[in-house]
Amino acid sequence: MTDANPGAADATGTGGGRRRVCFLLRVKPDRMEEYRARHAEVWPEMRQALSETGWHNYSLFLAPDGLLVGYFETDDLDAALRGMAEREVNARWQAEMAPFFEHLDGDPDEGIVPLTEVFHLD
Repeated sequence: MTDANPGAADATGTGGGRRRVCFLLRVKPDRMEEYRARHAEVWPEMRQALSETGWHNYSLFLAPDGLLVGYFETDDLDAALRGMAEREVNARWQAEMAPFFEHLDGDPDEGIVPLTEVFHLD
């Protein structure tokens, strides 16, 4: 995963600071209820690992058709992704989450392809 955003040093438009990252995945229709339930009880050590590796203001939104929209802020996307890839708790979580997704090659966090931000209002 690269931290590429043509024309900008980050997605904030300020040339520095936290980058807003948005990505899409698709949850299998028959797994949506269980997916919601699992995320109502994210392991404390997983939450801690995300915080420690630079994931801030992280949210997941699930549409009725299974479209999952993820959003988080980070000072360094590559470092945040690399940091989580190095955590044992993340390997366990991703292995458990992988069966929930459609059209996924590899772990769910490998499916994070940041969308291009086209507008932001503070």
